[in-house]
Amino acid sequence: MRLRHGAESVPGKAAPDPELRLQEARLYVITPDAEPERIIEVAAAAVRGGADVLQLRHKTLPRGLLLELARELRRLLRDQLFIVNDHLDIALLSGADGVHLGPDDISLEAARTIAGPRLLIGVSASTVDAARGAFGADYFGSGPAFATPIKTNKKVIGPRGIADISSAVQPKPVFAVGGIDERNVAELTSIGIRRVCVIRAVAEAADPEQAVRRLRGMLTS
Repeated sequence: MRLRHGAESVPGKAAPDPELRLQEARLYVITPDAEPERIIEVAAAAVRGGADVLQLRHKTLPRGLLLELARELRRLLRDQLFIVNDHLDIALLSGADGVHLGPDDISLEAARTIAGPRLLIGVSASTVDAARGAFGADYFGSGPAFATPIKTNKKVIGPRGIADISSAVQPKPVFAVGGIDERNVAELTSIGIRRVCVIRAVAEAADPEQAVRRLRGMLTS
């Protein structure tokens, strides 16, 4: 399948000063499990709306198409950080700024050995102990903040649980994740959490661009 602009063998350019951009980031948009064309539409809307980070997460797309899509997104994301979920090799081959690792992926230490300084590495951590054990990561995704159909088997740790993780790993950035949308983001900001990851709040919005604008405004106001 050919994506809208075709695929090239040379990846795009990484975002300038990835570590600085990570520290400044507030809104982290994760792509849905959808057709590549829809993912590109959502990503373009996220860019226009002012998202700081975009993660390519797709659990079913064949690896060849996933790499093609990653390269397409890399070209689209000029100033935003671009993260690939799970796949270290695709992150490297596409010129991504980073990779996000879950508990079933390659270890943080192995990923750092392979990627060296070329990639930011994020990890998922739902407890203070897990976060402290992965302190070599560049950032953390922590949750679920609220109930979510995407992670039905995980215990909700709530805003306070995320705040505890953030305090334990300072100054590393911690992004709240799980069930976050415009209706509940104030529960996070009210206790000082101003970094969030969203999927459905953007991908399923009637106007994804405006949803991104509103969410980012709530995080920075």
